[in-house]
Amino acid sequence: MSETPSPVKAARTRAGLRQADLATAVGVSRQTVVSLERGDYAPSVYLAIRIARTLNSSVEELFPLPEEH
Repeated sequence: MSETPSPVKAARTRAGLRQADLATAVGVSRQTVVSLERGDYAPSVYLAIRIARTLNSSVEELFPLPEEH
């Protein structure tokens, strides 16, 4: 069973960037990008905006809020 990639990973792949490329572009470590893509790390507002701009996306698309029930 294949797992759907995270929005960050999907956008990064569409942009043709490696994890290390995105990390360098936004000023974090590659491990931080790995954690973001796994959903293990919630970025600061500042970092979320930098990532969204780098990936030509929106913060809302990359970091959707959990569904409320």
